[in-house]
Amino acid sequence: MDKIHSFLMNPVAKHECMVQGDTYRISILTDRLIRLEYSISGQFEDCATQTVLNRNFDIPNFRVWEKKDKLEIITEELQIVYDRKAFSANGLSIRLIKGIYSNCSIWRYGDKGGNLKGTARTLDACDGETGLEDGVLGRTGYAVLDDSASLALTADGWVRPALSGHTDLYFFGYGHNYRECMKDFFRLCGATPLLPRYVLGNWWSRYHAYTQDEYMQLMDRFQDENIPFSVAVLDMDWHHVKLDEKYGNGWTGYTWNEELFPNHEEMLKELHHRGLHVTLNVHPADGVRGHEKAYREMAEALGVEFEKEVPIPFNISDPEFLKAYFRYLHHPLENEGVDFWWIDWQQGTASGIPGLDPLWMLNHYHFRDSEKENRRPLIFSRYAGIGSHRYPIGFSGDTVITWKSLAFQPYFTSTASNIGYGWWSHDIGGHMDGYRDDELAVRWVQFGVFSPIMRLHSSSSRFTGKEPWNFGEWECGIIKKFLRLRHAMIPYLYTMNARAHFEGEALVQPMYYRYSDDNRAYDVRNQYFFGTEMMVHPITSKMDMTTKMGKVTTWLPQGMWYDLFTGLIYQGDKMVCMYRPLETIPVLAKAGAIIPLQREEITKNSTENPKDMVIIICTGENGEFVLYEDDGISMDFKSGRWVETRYQLRWGSQKRFTISPACGLQELIPAYRNYQLKFMGISAEAVLGVRIDGRIVSCETNYDDRRNIQTIELTEVSVNSEICIEIDEEARGASNKIEWRVSDCLNKSQIEYRLKDEIYDMVTGMQSLNECICNLNALEIPKSVKEMIQEIILA
Repeated sequence: MDKIHSFLMNPVAKHECMVQGDTYRISILTDRLIRLEYSISGQFEDCATQTVLNRNFDIPNFRVWEKKDKLEIITEELQIVYDRKAFSANGLSIRLIKGIYSNCSIWRYGDKGGNLKGTARTLDACDGETGLEDGVLGRTGYAVLDDSASLALTADGWVRPALSGHTDLYFFGYGHNYRECMKDFFRLCGATPLLPRYVLGNWWSRYHAYTQDEYMQLMDRFQDENIPFSVAVLDMDWHHVKLDEKYGNGWTGYTWNEELFPNHEEMLKELHHRGLHVTLNVHPADGVRGHEKAYREMAEALGVEFEKEVPIPFNISDPEFLKAYFRYLHHPLENEGVDFWWIDWQQGTASGIPGLDPLWMLNHYHFRDSEKENRRPLIFSRYAGIGSHRYPIGFSGDTVITWKSLAFQPYFTSTASNIGYGWWSHDIGGHMDGYRDDELAVRWVQFGVFSPIMRLHSSSSRFTGKEPWNFGEWECGIIKKFLRLRHAMIPYLYTMNARAHFEGEALVQPMYYRYSDDNRAYDVRNQYFFGTEMMVHPITSKMDMTTKMGKVTTWLPQGMWYDLFTGLIYQGDKMVCMYRPLETIPVLAKAGAIIPLQREEITKNSTENPKDMVIIICTGENGEFVLYEDDGISMDFKSGRWVETRYQLRWGSQKRFTISPACGLQELIPAYRNYQLKFMGISAEAVLGVRIDGRIVSCETNYDDRRNIQTIELTEVSVNSEICIEIDEEARGASNKIEWRVSDCLNKSQIEYRLKDEIYDMVTGMQSLNECICNLNALEIPKSVKEMIQEIILA
């Protein structure tokens, strides 16, 4: 294969890291990451594999004791004891020296207990939960990755079967230092690629036989209603699907259906002009038949009798087929304007090479092939095992439209980070079957906006389309609001994209990544961190009909937390029953958080680096955020062509918020920017002044008294300037305004008016908090109403 189909690999460990005998080899990659090989033939693997690319780590400190009946190796973190025989539970063990997590923190060969799981190949036809494969994190402090069956990647860009009789394990003994474990996983298995910026906006997708006019009219309506999209997905009906019976079914296709799309090149050009990028669905399993436009050229290249229209079988294990597959089927369509491919493989794991999964092969070669003309490589496909994080983006499959399906997806998404798979794309709203429930549709979109990729999708049923206006007027308005919010978050999301690539930190992470020794972090399965600044707990069950609110039980770690939608301020270190109307879900940020957005009301399909910025500043603690920007699509970032802007909040004896001059290639961003600075949790008088490059300037301000948010507007500020917002040194955090919040909640509640008045008077006239809680508990009212009021007064 061509060189482009190879990764940059460094698969041979340093000789000084190895402890080797005739049939075993132990490589000490770090003081907590150990490679364990056993081979009857004495042959060991020094090539990269489908999973592992790099074993050339720095040499850690370790000691070796060669004893008559065993071998003992001690690093700063681990003690390895091995009897030099075929691996067995009695003969191979590793003890974590410094931490005791369970069973004396000793792993014995074959032990898989305590694994925090990873992900799964697909959610196709899932109605709720499905089983997950193992990840590389464990509550016991260790986990094992078995790479014995992986094919080797050869220097010429091809693959060969795994060595026969060769056991190849990687022991991760990181205790509860989960984030450090994942960083070394990425060092071992390759970094998550930097995604193009446009994929972080909204995707429109539907399995439907659109005509060209129908599709563009839909895009017109989205534009008229100010609903932004950055990716246009065309499912399989872009190509011919109703074929002459001599060709078989139309599941596989590579030729535009000109009856539906009479001028597809013009359509692709217009979509690009509107700021949309295009992906086409392909099911490659049936090969290439005689009706295809590219058939003759490809048949001639492969020596197939084209005069007889002999079908060209799909043969992923043949390098010549693979070269022709790209040259004749995909590259011409890419030249017409297709930006990337949706590879929809559903035909199992067998191929002409023993152990080779066609899905992995398609992912690997499509991804490598897409890195042309200095563009960032990108595919959209299913998960094909450990190492698949190198081939984003993941398509999770055709889920059933039920609350059970939604309730599984937040856990499924965050847990995938335990195997490095950080860019799942779900069928937001569900794909098929199930039932109509407008509340479910809204809650699914809210989760989608706070998930890695926001892609609406549905089946070919006329009733399952996810156009916002297909739902009730109230629900439609909420969906549109959240779709706009997704595009507003792109500056934040793109910085998290860079963090995932450069630092090995997934966008969505389970709570135990930062609070690994608190049991509560493991109990809130659907609660997760969304980047460095936000914590999200989607609502995945129907609302309580008494309060007209959705409910989740959320864990707040120690500290002060802000609800970004409501402005409610919480003190942490507790579990809280959070009640939210359909318009919001709990999205929280800790004091010190800084969240850069772009102005929502002027957001279009474009995902370019914005001129109009909104910065949310959560006061009360020190904080810092470095905004990352580049051209969003090329590989130029590898040569340092990017720009960073530092935001700092100082909350000590001197209180101030500073935006530093942009550092780096400033031509990549607008020369001047407009800022809307939103300070949460301070009084109207707290801001003393605004300085730009040391000069006091006047500016427009606005104070939201209900939510304690001070907004400052700055226009046409050079990105070379320093902005400093001076805050009163005596400023203290603002208090929650509980009267209007309680009134608003009670107004929606389906209870007696007499009880509403009694509760409101009790809360607004309370002399002490304890007395109020006691009186509230004494009332004969639904539990949900009590919890809803207590959330506000106890926050």
